Amino acid sequence: MGLLKKKDSTSAPSSTSPCADLRNAYHNCFNKWYLEKFVKGQCDKEECVAEWNKYRHCLSENLDGKLLTRMLEVDGELNPNQADSK
Repeated sequence: MGLLKKKDSTSAPSSTSPCADLRNAYHNCFNKWYLEKFVKGQCDKEECVAEWNKYRHCLSENLDGKLLTRMLEVDGELNPNQADSK
């Protein structure tokens, strides 16, 4: 996941994935939450859910043709409360 990995803001995007921008938005949100809240003992489970759902939806649309949707099905089985949230 690249937890807390800093990027050089002048570098080109490292991915040509159609979901790259959504992935980056989710990672940025998660890293900010982790640094500013989680390490200080504040655990809000609703933080970054919107970003995750947008990224997950994009993945499901783009992985269908590659027969890779099983990854998301497993995530839905492991996290049933988020499986239908889009």
